Amino acid sequence: MSRMITADLVDLDLAADTKEAAARSLAERMVARGRVTDLDGFLADVAAREAQMPTGLDGGIGIPHCRSSHVTEPTLAFGRSAAGVDFGAPDGPADLIFLIAAPAGADDAHLTILSSLARRLMDEEFTGALRSSASPGEAAALIAGEEAPEEGTGGAEAAGAGVPFRIVAVTSCPTGIAHTYMAAESLEKAGHAAGVEVAVETQGSAGFTRLDPAVVAAADGVIFAHDVPVREKERFAGKATVDVGVKAGINRPAELIAEVREKAARGEVSAPATAAGPLDKAGEPGEGYGTKLRKWLMSGVSYMVPFVAAGGLLIALGFAIGGWDIDKAPSVTEHFAWGQADSWAALMFQIGGLAFSFLVPVLAGYISYGMADRPGLVPGFVGGAIALTVNAGFLGGLVAGLLAGGTVLAVQRVRIPAVLRGIMPVVVIPLLSSIVVGFLMFLVVGKPIASLQKALTDWLSGLSGANAVILGVILGLMMCFDLGGPVNKVAYAFAVGGLANPNEGSLKVMAAVMAAGMVPPLAMALATAVRGRLFTRTERENGKAAWVLGASFISEGAIPFAAADPLRVIPATMAGGAVTGALSMAFECTLRAPHGGLFVLPLIGNPLLYLLAIIAGTIVSAGLVILLKGLRKPAPEGGGAVPAAADPQVTVAA
Repeated sequence: MSRMITADLVDLDLAADTKEAAARSLAERMVARGRVTDLDGFLADVAAREAQMPTGLDGGIGIPHCRSSHVTEPTLAFGRSAAGVDFGAPDGPADLIFLIAAPAGADDAHLTILSSLARRLMDEEFTGALRSSASPGEAAALIAGEEAPEEGTGGAEAAGAGVPFRIVAVTSCPTGIAHTYMAAESLEKAGHAAGVEVAVETQGSAGFTRLDPAVVAAADGVIFAHDVPVREKERFAGKATVDVGVKAGINRPAELIAEVREKAARGEVSAPATAAGPLDKAGEPGEGYGTKLRKWLMSGVSYMVPFVAAGGLLIALGFAIGGWDIDKAPSVTEHFAWGQADSWAALMFQIGGLAFSFLVPVLAGYISYGMADRPGLVPGFVGGAIALTVNAGFLGGLVAGLLAGGTVLAVQRVRIPAVLRGIMPVVVIPLLSSIVVGFLMFLVVGKPIASLQKALTDWLSGLSGANAVILGVILGLMMCFDLGGPVNKVAYAFAVGGLANPNEGSLKVMAAVMAAGMVPPLAMALATAVRGRLFTRTERENGKAAWVLGASFISEGAIPFAAADPLRVIPATMAGGAVTGALSMAFECTLRAPHGGLFVLPLIGNPLLYLLAIIAGTIVSAGLVILLKGLRKPAPEGGGAVPAAADPQVTVAA
């Protein structure tokens, strides 16, 4: 770009109060340099392009441009305005103005100038340096400098011979939906910005596609961003490794990339693969027991969620089609009429009921799996089934899973003769651990937990008035505290557990939990629509998607906003969630479906009041976010969050 701009094409004291005057002033410099042959003809072409769509970008930037037969060679002129010039950007006047001129028919040159400039405009340091430049020569040198690294300055040097540093990453979260893929996207974008090759394996709820073994073998480092155990983690052994929670992959990807590069430079690599279970592989050495416990529990919840969604929605559809007495229908194996809606409703209800019957065993089995790998599955499932048998419910499943995993780990530590090691995983460990877990669940802890579960159920059934409202407030706060994290999942699992043996109280709890969980993304969507200038371009784009995510009961839709500004966003969403939870309980709304958001509205008791509760909480949260953000200056643009090539406004301007 050095030939396109010189100090003569820079005006650091641009005196213009309209975009036409600004374009004329900069174009006159092009005429003086012989880059434009007809001033008025060129300005007419600029005006014609401007009439198609404004060329102002957020962040105080204007990029008037055109292709013109009056231009002799690709040229860029820059002006800096103290007062600002209106180029139609949503956030107000532009103080940095770039006039781009390309010869007629020179599409490649035109787009090259635009794309290279747009990428650099996403860099706050670059725009900040232009605003503080002391001389035209300095500004021209900044603009004509090397483009943002495509293959990395540090990475190529570190790898040697021009080969960039290579990283493989694995991302996973309890539900395997939002956090998993958001972390992957953040790591890939941060890698591109740092000149590092990043290949990500997303271990989501729908399964995962393994990275090519050749890619893993060639990698210089590994990043694990996960809240549940990484599957087949031994594939990545022997490399520089950073192991963190999934939110770190979303919030600070650049730091993680820098950390793994430092470890590689020091020659610090992970231990060779062993037969250890996920307990030993779940985190960095010295990781606290509380962190490990959270990962074990989230492992169980991760595998339970698909059963919740499928079984719960089938049950809800059965009620919607066949009425509230569909649970009294005979087995479809004894009576099924192909042409009767009630028979189909009974079929859905009975399939959903069977799927729901797996919730506690799956929860317990995969908590145990998270602790002890495959040997933990048998005693975990057995313990979960016993929890159902003794009516210990969801709480019993949690305890059974932890007991099973702990028992397996204890058995694995016993020294045994080499001749018996071959049958340990398939015979000895399942046999001994199942006996121990069965004894404890049937005769020691099962009955006390069942009594506690019954007391909790009876308390929920008797909730009314102020007590119900207080519970709604608490559940609303929990659902909005960490937006899909452990606290959110505890509240959700508590509500879902009550659907196994539903009563009036548990149905109210489920309604309050889902309503409150919808508030954060809906509130962020509303706030970006009402006061867009308080948010970055990327956040406004995320706000459009948040409408759908909120309506679908995916709280994670608010994570990008909370990650960027947690001290303002999280308290605001918690306030709105508390309002919605309280109102839902006060209105005595009920819900038999564990998921679905607004798409299961016909299955909700008092649906109009339910919508009112959601709207009220959304307005409260959006209003608080706008108020808190309005107390400080508008959010800085760019930040590297979205590559310019994917930026809709830059694309339109071209």
